[in-house]
Amino acid sequence: MTSLQRVLVIGLVAFVSAVAGVFIGQLIVDEPRASETELHAQLHERLDLTAEQQARLEQVEADFAARHQALEQEMRAANVLLAKAIQAEHGYGPEVTLAIDHSHQVMGSLQKETLQHLFAMREVLGPEQAEVFDSIVVKALTADAR
Repeated sequence: MTSLQRVLVIGLVAFVSAVAGVFIGQLIVDEPRASETELHAQLHERLDLTAEQQARLEQVEADFAARHQALEQEMRAANVLLAKAIQAEHGYGPEVTLAIDHSHQVMGSLQKETLQHLFAMREVLGPEQAEVFDSIVVKALTADAR
């Protein structure tokens, strides 16, 4: 393989990797997954909420929406950094490694915020409602694992 061919192959691999990174990032953060949307719909349909509970849940949702949006933006920025690192290094170098680690940190933060959100929602519920809530959440989480 000539050096020109080698450069072209490396460039192609870097380009495909960058596109894949951006695509995966978009899948993770762009739109809420159907299971999340369905989970919220089930919670609101299956739980007999009082007006006070509904108002408290609306505040929990509003607080989470702001934090979630900020983390989505941070995830997009992390994907851009990853793409730039791949482009600059044309391989799995130290900048790519740092960018991947940062991306994983942001994804972890998003997951933690989501779980904190679920627990905040659960705190609004009474004991019987919490049991229904738990069964819905467990079912949603195990469905994603399949």
